[in-house]
Amino acid sequence: MAALAPPVAAARVAVRRALVGLTGDGPVLVACSGGADSLTLAAATAFVAPRLGRRAGLVTVDHGLQPGSAERAAAVARWAVESGLDPVDAVPVTVAGRPGGPEAAAREARYQALVATARRRGAAAVLLGHTRDDQAETVLLALARGAGPRGLAGMPERRELDGVTLLRPLLAVSREETRKACAVLGLTPWEDPHNVDPAYARARVRSDVLPSLVRALGPAVLDNLARTARLVAADTAALDELAAAALTEARSPEGGLVVDTLAAQPVALRTRVLHAWARELGAPPAALSHRHVDALDALVTQWHGQGAVHLPGGLRVARQEGRLTLADPR
Repeated sequence: MAALAPPVAAARVAVRRALVGLTGDGPVLVACSGGADSLTLAAATAFVAPRLGRRAGLVTVDHGLQPGSAERAAAVARWAVESGLDPVDAVPVTVAGRPGGPEAAAREARYQALVATARRRGAAAVLLGHTRDDQAETVLLALARGAGPRGLAGMPERRELDGVTLLRPLLAVSREETRKACAVLGLTPWEDPHNVDPAYARARVRSDVLPSLVRALGPAVLDNLARTARLVAADTAALDELAAAALTEARSPEGGLVVDTLAAQPVALRTRVLHAWARELGAPPAALSHRHVDALDALVTQWHGQGAVHLPGGLRVARQEGRLTLADPR
């Protein structure tokens, strides 16, 4: 018997690790664009899931942003059916008119479609094809934005989105391995032109920044960036647990937060408490920035009688009688 090609084996092992212990008896759905990463993931899942007693399906999202996108989505769906995946869905979405830039709008439309399809199919999880290289790009983009630890933690292996479990089994598998796996399996991946379009920051990082880092520091830099994300993610999770306890401790019986209790906390916990509390009040997470949290923190640690802090969503937080409270809107 011929030995299994290492890239194929790596993908199958990664999928198995992700699926073992997954609760719920519904199918797992692979989000597949037809690129090398998601094709490799879909092929690996089609092999592994039935051997774990679980059905595997596929969903491909047609963003409608390029000529022939509907035909390409239909071709991915046909391949999935021929490969034994079931259920299979090709879902068209509308990107135009959504807030944010084109990347953000397409991502929002895609995840909404994935969540809706998962709910309709009763899926136990949706599997995403992000690789180690995608993780490295995410860390570099977070550094460029001046993101804090949450940004540097990159993409999590598992997260819940509107009640749907999202899994990223391939975060330890390289993009090159997925391309080699496709070649071994006789699969022809689609090359998304957006991935090399310099109008997109991620494409510039992929084509220019990462190759320059590899040339300057060696190929291990990609593994090191991905490992940094894992380490920071673990630290962030621990700090989040401590911050949740600190938020409970700081709540006052009359509502709001007790300033003295907050002031006694280390800055890393205090700012997390203030961020979480602002979200509880109704501040939109996407609009809530470090500037807003710094202003709230100044009410605690640099109090000199200043007025209320204005938060996104039309909220105002003031310091009154030793407490941070939600002030009446003006």
